[in-house]
Amino acid sequence: MDLLFLFFSLLLSYLFFKIWKLIDSKKDKDCYILDYQCHKPSDDRMVSTQFSGEIIYRNQNLGLTEYKFLLKAIVSSGIGEQTYAPRLVFEGREERASLQDGISEMEEFYVDSIGKLLERNQISPKDIDILVVNVSMLSSTPSLASRIINHYKMRDDVKVFNLTGMGCSASLISVDIVKNIFKSYANKLALVATSESLSPNWYSGNNRSMILANCLFRSGGCAILLTNKRSLKKNAMFKLKCMVRTHHGAREESYNCCIQAEDEQGRVGFYLGKNLPKAATRAFVDNLKVITPKILPITELLRFMLKLLIKKIKIRQNPSKGSTNLPPGTPLKAGINFKTGIEHFCIHTGGKAVIDGIGHSLDLNEYDIEPARMTLHRFGNTSASSLWYVLAYMEAKKRLKRGDRVFMISFGAGFKCNSCVWEVVRDLTVGESKGNVWNHCIGDYPPKSILNPYLEKFGWIQDEDPDTFKVPDAFM
Repeated sequence: MDLLFLFFSLLLSYLFFKIWKLIDSKKDKDCYILDYQCHKPSDDRMVSTQFSGEIIYRNQNLGLTEYKFLLKAIVSSGIGEQTYAPRLVFEGREERASLQDGISEMEEFYVDSIGKLLERNQISPKDIDILVVNVSMLSSTPSLASRIINHYKMRDDVKVFNLTGMGCSASLISVDIVKNIFKSYANKLALVATSESLSPNWYSGNNRSMILANCLFRSGGCAILLTNKRSLKKNAMFKLKCMVRTHHGAREESYNCCIQAEDEQGRVGFYLGKNLPKAATRAFVDNLKVITPKILPITELLRFMLKLLIKKIKIRQNPSKGSTNLPPGTPLKAGINFKTGIEHFCIHTGGKAVIDGIGHSLDLNEYDIEPARMTLHRFGNTSASSLWYVLAYMEAKKRLKRGDRVFMISFGAGFKCNSCVWEVVRDLTVGESKGNVWNHCIGDYPPKSILNPYLEKFGWIQDEDPDTFKVPDAFM
């Protein structure tokens, strides 16, 4: 009898142990942001209005028609005159870029950002278990990830991922890789480095669809520390709630709308097609269909479904009410209140039209899109790292409170739309902005007007005659 009792006691104890072990293991599968550091290039790389004119004039392939096009594009871009460009542009070598120019640009980013991030958190490079690096338009041997490992002398068993060609949405892809690794490995610390190399990709031809990239893309980058370590969770800033990735690469129209290519003269550039807004809208809608049920309360979903049902019944009764009478290309509203589940919206700074389009579709107000609009104005489109400048703006403005949810939305070549939701796990209103890239100027934002001075300085080009046009010495 005693032996039987002992046997059942051991069996019960083992069963409780396995249940506890299962519950305990799930606690280590969450993904937290411990800290992040955006890169602020030195002021000698700042692109003023005057310098922009000098860069354009240096391009001997441009004529008055291209000047007018570029003026219209940059005036309406939403970009200010304090963004940053690669060093070779200031040296007048944009048509003679080398591989080393791209590598040097990346070294300047990661030595600054990763160094500050590790030092601030008192973390040794040897503590990093996972390294994910994404830079879309630069592929070197050894890889950029290997260069970071060599510079910081990381462990020889660090898990390494080096992503190229993933476009502006690559940082969320990097986070997704880390999230999936955390599901299999407990007690880990990951470092994500996200940036873009503009040096070898500055376009010097006259193809309008490729010149446009020079107006929008600017230098930047971000280093992010993520963890599932229990000992570090109390220090974390954000917790990943969900992520959805949508890829329309199988659709020819979407695949070809945003691509690196050569023009007729063999000059390499980044082509932005006229069908890009349409492709982005399709990807965005498909992405929303998946992530919306994950992030909004059931009451809002039921309200939306009921509203949709009533609308369909009315259209059947009176088909003429089904027409919207909106101009072609006008983004449609989602018809659902995302603010019932989301407090903050971190929108990719792909351009003024992108920000306005998402804001309209999600029925956001100026307060909601202010972080993205101000980031575009101050730093430009820094490709995959742009989301983190937007997040840093929210933090610097002390908007982020414990329990708030941040909706990140990004687009990328391929064509891709990636989105995720972060939950703020502790108040970020006191002393959190020590390493914030906005610290030096946050008091000036938002300004009374974000109209850039390009039209005021170069508006005279619009009145010029192509047959008699000559660039004045002041423009040289």
